[in-house]
Amino acid sequence: MNGDQVDSDDRFEAVLAYLKESRGFDFTGYKRTSLARRVRRRMSQVGIADYDAYIDLLQVNPDEFEALFNTILINVTSFFRDTEAWEHLRADAIPALLAERGPDDPLRVWSAGCASGPEAYSLAMVFADALGPERFRQRVKIYATDVDDEALTQARQAAYADGDLGGLSEEQLGTYFEQQGNRYVFRKDLRRSVIFGRNDLVQDAPISRIDLLVCRNTLMYFNAETQARILRRFHFALAPRGLLFLGKAEMLLSHSRIFDAVDLKRRLFRKTAGTPTGAGAELTPTAAHDPAGEVSGVDELRESAFSVSPVAQVVVTGDEVLALVNQQAEHLFGLSSRDIGKALRDLELSYRPVELRGYVEQAKAERRAVRVRDVEWTRTPGDSLWLDIHVNPLVNADNGLLGVTIAFHDVSATRELLDELEHTNRQLESAYEELQSTNEELETTNEELQSTVEELETTNEELQSTNEELETMNEELQSTNDELQAINDTLRDRSTELDELNAFMESILTSIRSGVVVVNPEMRVRVWNRGTEDMWGLRRDEAVGEHLLNLDIGLPVGELRMAVKSALTDSTNEEVLYIDAVDRRGRNTRVRVVVATLRGSNGSVEGAILVMEPARV
Repeated sequence: MNGDQVDSDDRFEAVLAYLKESRGFDFTGYKRTSLARRVRRRMSQVGIADYDAYIDLLQVNPDEFEALFNTILINVTSFFRDTEAWEHLRADAIPALLAERGPDDPLRVWSAGCASGPEAYSLAMVFADALGPERFRQRVKIYATDVDDEALTQARQAAYADGDLGGLSEEQLGTYFEQQGNRYVFRKDLRRSVIFGRNDLVQDAPISRIDLLVCRNTLMYFNAETQARILRRFHFALAPRGLLFLGKAEMLLSHSRIFDAVDLKRRLFRKTAGTPTGAGAELTPTAAHDPAGEVSGVDELRESAFSVSPVAQVVVTGDEVLALVNQQAEHLFGLSSRDIGKALRDLELSYRPVELRGYVEQAKAERRAVRVRDVEWTRTPGDSLWLDIHVNPLVNADNGLLGVTIAFHDVSATRELLDELEHTNRQLESAYEELQSTNEELETTNEELQSTVEELETTNEELQSTNEELETMNEELQSTNDELQAINDTLRDRSTELDELNAFMESILTSIRSGVVVVNPEMRVRVWNRGTEDMWGLRRDEAVGEHLLNLDIGLPVGELRMAVKSALTDSTNEEVLYIDAVDRRGRNTRVRVVVATLRGSNGSVEGAILVMEPARV
């Protein structure tokens, strides 16, 4: 290499150093030949041949940065690019991924290098097809990242010209897009599940707990060392058994131990279990040693960790023989070391708190986790636990069955809170049915709350400047807290209104001198006003809840039977009766009783009203 070439390379490195220093873009990990070719192409477009002169241009013309980045970051993308690979993802990979998760488990997807968004929206369509739009909105979050801010701005708009939609069928276009003028906009309700943000795969922390990571035709722009570092970050980002979907132009190193090939032809890989996953660690192609072998006492450490786990857990062999029991399980089920080696069917644990053997057989046969929710176990009278039971098959690298682990999670506190919430909801529903005007105000409040949620989601999408996991979790928790606070405020206001309305109704009934009695469809007393107390001498707390015909008062209530039954069968006429009776002072009197139907807001019969007063002679 001659001196001129060395000097040229040094000046090119100076350009890269200036880009990193002034704009935070680190291109040092990109392949030098292609990177230099693109920079020279831009220099040629502006008529500059010298790297130093080009740095001067960047210093005096900030707009040149955007043009240069657009030249370097070639955002070639389309919907369902490489149709065969996407069809395999839709037909095989995603159904298998869903089968390994519970029906309510959240799904986290990362589109790394999303460019202007077609890849992220393709993922949204595939998952919406698999789950249905409603379940998609509840379970799926798609994090779409890129280093190109201009491309991210276009992606957030979710609007595409007709020429950008070549990979879509007519059915997909009609189902997932709305035409606005000469552009097609992705469905707003599904768009909220796609979150765009800037992320530099070389410098920024990866998103974690990802179930499916899609990075297609992006790694090929980086050199081997940078590719290795990015792949290690991807391994850290993926959840256990998470999937990595690469592009045609990319290939994982075949002798790397951190990913297993699921379908090599379509570049689909699975995270290898048990490999250490430090986000900043380097991936080396020749790493063939076992890191666990460098730590002494690992078996003893693993056994101790299992023993003191706060979750009760037992392990059975493939033949359903008890092999391991931790301390929590011993305390909870009365097991001991003497039970090790016994068949599961011979232990009380096999049928208490739930019949376990069927779930164990299912986990063994299907090679997937089985979850049993809300199991109530009454250990002694008055002492009940609620458990969630997780039955997980243990398989080796060849998918051979080693055994089954059974974990018992105590969810009693959560269950108690849910029961209290359900009871409160029933009380609120009853109050809402009686007060239709309050329902209308609640509907207005719900609309305002929905608007607030939409604003919060939009804000969350714009605040993705960093993808560190703690910040992502804080945003989700803050959104939830805001919603709960708004709900609590609304419920507190409604409760005050209900108290005021009840007090108002009570004052009306107290002020009416006539006796007023309201019965439900079973003829049990719901209302017994003060006028009724004065007539018959029976207090309200003695009458409410009792059957009308069982009341021991001076009024021969048996004579009211037919009139009340007629009112309860949706009669449209009031019935007036004159009945001889004895008032609370023991005097004979004649009473005029009006019996009418009590109707709900929707016209249905909810009971009968009886108005009683002394008959005028």
